[in-house]
Amino acid sequence: MDMIPPEKRSALMSRIRSKNTAPEMLVRRMLHSLGYRYVLHDSRLPGRPDLVFPSRRKAIQIHGCFWHGHDCPRGFKPKSHADFWAAKIEMNRARDARNLAALSDLGWDTLVVWECEMHAAGENAELKRRLIEFLDV
Repeated sequence: MDMIPPEKRSALMSRIRSKNTAPEMLVRRMLHSLGYRYVLHDSRLPGRPDLVFPSRRKAIQIHGCFWHGHDCPRGFKPKSHADFWAAKIEMNRARDARNLAALSDLGWDTLVVWECEMHAAGENAELKRRLIEFLDV
């Protein structure tokens, strides 16, 4: 049972953003400091990837573990309204798969960066290595 009244829960949920999230900003700052330049949320591509590198035909999606159903401690399953959340997260996962397939069909390489990777990376050396490897190949 949710202990927060519906009005307060609604106010909290309305503050959650899909763009310019903390994980996205961390990756953007990291890539910019490494000298990479990118287009943000390009609406010409399926799913409007978070970061697009047109000359390389590469795109990066930054996923929150909860919202995209990652199998890690941050991707927890709520106990209240479990059916609602299970359906919502499954729809998000299906949409992600469709968008990645559509990008691939258009000849784009994609990389998904999970929120938990930023926390597990410590100084983010591993994440930085992954990003450079993806972009420079």
